[in-house]
Amino acid sequence: MEGYIQIYTGNGKGKTTSALGLAIRAVGAGKKVFIGQFLKSGKYSEMKALARFPDQITVEQFGLGKFVRGKPSEDDKKAGINGYKKIFEILTQGAHDLVIMDEGNVALYFGIITEQSLLDLFNAKPAHVELVVTGRGATPAIMERADLVVEMKEIKHYYQQGVKARIGIEK
Repeated sequence: MEGYIQIYTGNGKGKTTSALGLAIRAVGAGKKVFIGQFLKSGKYSEMKALARFPDQITVEQFGLGKFVRGKPSEDDKKAGINGYKKIFEILTQGAHDLVIMDEGNVALYFGIITEQSLLDLFNAKPAHVELVVTGRGATPAIMERADLVVEMKEIKHYYQQGVKARIGIEK
């Protein structure tokens, strides 16, 4: 089976959720999944659910537990670069059927990784591995190189009425 490069981007909600849905579908088909989360750290509800599949899903977080606003710190950059190296290694080994680079586009936006390094990752992808990169701000070159691009567009969101993120729905 041929693996493709998928990009989930845009300002709307649902990019990571879509990627996690694909991970669940892959597990249901007996496939092995690696999820690398950039800029994230912590025990989100989805992490608790994915932990129920330890033989099929591996999740690693490459964030420092705080939201990056403005310029990332040197420690943020170091964590992200180490995450990129780990994903490159996992991807090129070809032992996982699906590799998800969650918030990879955001890591690019903040200059933690370069556009060329992400394109290099695409070029190093074994033919059978499906690669998904999520996060707002995908660049034109990244979208051009991908096989599938989905842009999430926010039309209306209850956050605008002051609703906080709810456990089990947004976090």
